[in-house]
Amino acid sequence: MSVKAFELVPAVERELLMGDKARINIECIECCGKHLYVGTNDCFIHHFLLEEHATTKGMLSYTVQKLLFRYLGLKKPVEALKAASALERIIVLCDATVSVVDMITLEPVPSGGAKIKGVAAFCVNENPVNGDPFCVEIGVISARRRTVQIYMVYEDRVQLVKEVNTPEQPCAVSLDGYFLCLALSTQYMILNYSTGAAQDLFPYDSEERKPIVKRIGREEFLLAAPGGLGMFANAEGISQRAPVNWSESVMGAAVCFPYVVALDEGFVTVHSMLDQQLKQTLSFRDGHILQDFEGKVVLASTKAVYVLVPLPLERQIQELLAGHRVEEALTLTEGARRNIPKDKFQILHKRILQQAGFIQFGQLQFLEAKEHFRTGQLDVRELISLYPLLLPASSSFTRCHPPLHEFADLNHLAQGDQEKVQRCKRFLITYLGEVRSTEGANGCREDVDTALLKLYAEQDHESLLDLLASPNACLLAESAPWLEKHHKYFALGLLYHYNGQDSAALQLWVRVVNGDLQDSTRSDLYEYVVDFLSFCSNPDLVWKYADWALQRDQTIGVQIFTRRPQKDQVKDQVNPDDVITYLGKHSQALLLYLEHLVLGRRIQKEKLHTHLAVQYTDRVLSLLSQSPTADQQVSLARDKLQLLLRESSLYRVQLLLGKIQEYDQLFLERATLHGKLEEHDKALHILVHQLKDFPAAEAYCVRGSASRDPAYQQRLLHLLLGVYLDRDLPSSTGTGELEMAAVDLLNRHGELFDAVRVLDLLPEGWSLQLLRPFLGRALRGSMHACRTSQVALGLARSENLQLQHDRLKQRRSPVLVSEKKGCVLCHNTFSEPDCVCLPGGVPVHTHCAAQRVVRDSPTRRQLANSNNHT
Repeated sequence: MSVKAFELVPAVERELLMGDKARINIECIECCGKHLYVGTNDCFIHHFLLEEHATTKGMLSYTVQKLLFRYLGLKKPVEALKAASALERIIVLCDATVSVVDMITLEPVPSGGAKIKGVAAFCVNENPVNGDPFCVEIGVISARRRTVQIYMVYEDRVQLVKEVNTPEQPCAVSLDGYFLCLALSTQYMILNYSTGAAQDLFPYDSEERKPIVKRIGREEFLLAAPGGLGMFANAEGISQRAPVNWSESVMGAAVCFPYVVALDEGFVTVHSMLDQQLKQTLSFRDGHILQDFEGKVVLASTKAVYVLVPLPLERQIQELLAGHRVEEALTLTEGARRNIPKDKFQILHKRILQQAGFIQFGQLQFLEAKEHFRTGQLDVRELISLYPLLLPASSSFTRCHPPLHEFADLNHLAQGDQEKVQRCKRFLITYLGEVRSTEGANGCREDVDTALLKLYAEQDHESLLDLLASPNACLLAESAPWLEKHHKYFALGLLYHYNGQDSAALQLWVRVVNGDLQDSTRSDLYEYVVDFLSFCSNPDLVWKYADWALQRDQTIGVQIFTRRPQKDQVKDQVNPDDVITYLGKHSQALLLYLEHLVLGRRIQKEKLHTHLAVQYTDRVLSLLSQSPTADQQVSLARDKLQLLLRESSLYRVQLLLGKIQEYDQLFLERATLHGKLEEHDKALHILVHQLKDFPAAEAYCVRGSASRDPAYQQRLLHLLLGVYLDRDLPSSTGTGELEMAAVDLLNRHGELFDAVRVLDLLPEGWSLQLLRPFLGRALRGSMHACRTSQVALGLARSENLQLQHDRLKQRRSPVLVSEKKGCVLCHNTFSEPDCVCLPGGVPVHTHCAAQRVVRDSPTRRQLANSNNHT
């Protein structure tokens, strides 16, 4: 695709060069700074001064002044000119002879040693290997031999330093360092004149077309290849760039990065070195010279000289962007990196990426646009500002100037296409969600989060609640009206809460629950409010809305207090006693709260346990008084009461016993209460004679003695047996049933009874066969106890015997004392044999040991006296 990369600007017109002499033609040109040198076919060198200046349209033009011309006196065309500015010399090839003339006066150098004869062509080494700044290294093709000679050119002399043989006659040469790039008669080759290493490149026919060998950079050359290709080759003979497609008749080439300029019979073509595409074609007749001089491309016909002026790269890039040729613009930008200072390039590169992103955004290529925005470090507010009303009114953002895009806003971009608008909004949601936690949002987090909230609310996006429930920078003043507009009252409450306005949040949520406002975000909003209040740190708000919550549902509303963290209650922010008083008018909630304190938190307070027991009792009595009685509800209520009466020991037993004494339906509860008073005979009498529940009576004994000693358990079982066998007490239960219950009790727990006492209680008429299981278990239990006692006695005797042995062994061991041995307590020697032995057999003075006993606890120091033998 085309792009305007160069302007063709006249430099030296025909009249200025040759006047009326029609037969004079330009043969060669050389440019050094502002100085232009032209060699003609009549053996003249013309010296011009080129002055650049900008036109009103910003383009370059040239003012030319002819300074001098000089006749060389050889009547041959001047074939080549090369400037050596360090020497202030011009190297001239004329009549197969290289000579040196003064750059200013064009006078030949007086010394005769400054000439080289028999030269077909030469080139200057732009990357010289000689470190002398006051000489120029040139490569010379011999006209008579198949050699290339390396010369050093000084102000007044030339010096041969190397001669290199070639397999064929060279036609053209270019030199870089030690590397010669040669066009031979039939092929191109690379030759290292220092090592002699050679590398053939590719063939060509010198008779069909003029060879081109052009150095374009360090150890890199441009060559005219068969098939109209411009081939690149480095010093190793490798092509690291794709070729450009020239015409077959190319006669000259130049490089002005990132472009390759070629001249053929009727046109000048411009190809990109970055993508090898043809970018520009300029019509140019009769052209035969094309050369580049320090970034300046000079073009000449036989009669005039022109300059190809490159347009500024930034202008080229902007033209590509204006044509929506994003990839070409980015490629050209990357290629310009080497020619632009680093800081300036970074600024330019970021801006181009941002512009490219907006172009692709307008084409709905969102993935590519996002990548360019991210790489170009776009101020995300540039994108947000395209969407009407998303940026907060308080934002200080102003769009970049000059603008990065051509859109006024999203409506302008979409041109009324609502599907396009929605796609753009979905893209912005995704992009803002990714960028809000990165450096791209630094300094504008409020604008980003507020815009994202507005988009979420408008699009009914599921992430709205996630945004508000996490750390955010949404502006309340901007966000609240927007959420109200879209009926997002639950989300607005979250925003109020995040900004420390819990009262406003609760007020709003209560209105939604009551139906005054419509918001379907949460169907369980009432439960959410209760949960919110349970964690609310403001007790005033808790008390304010607790009654509202309890009036709607006591079972759920009481969770305000039951789910509250205990640390808050420890601080007395919400005291349990205050809660109990407050819940007095909400009986169901009060019952649940007491259950939470007693059964859930296991608070061991008599007041709470008694209160809960009374509540359970009142509930049972209330249900019993109803007609008809709800049996299932009564059963559940009694189960709770019975469990509490059994498990707790903190309630006031007499109070409860007094409340249920008159109710025959509550015999089991009365039995449990008598048990708490250690009135086990009364409890067992109720279970046996009133309830006729023998398993319950037996379970009562087992449960009542669970944490007591065996004697207590035996006592309860004997009481139960006594109740079964007591014929003096009136009972509606048959004697046979009681006797069978007694037999079953004895047979199941025979080992726990005192067999002797039992035999005294049993009626004489009972058969041994009936009591056989009991007697067997009792006998086995007695024998087991006897044998266990005998084993224990044997073990005790064995231990005692071992201790006696150890004592005798200790008494038999001598303790040695002498006048040379000292006491470990006072460090004085022993003067008499009496001593006290410490544990471990260490002897000390008796008086030292006595003082130690006074000072130390006897449990820590035990002293042993022994008979000592000296």
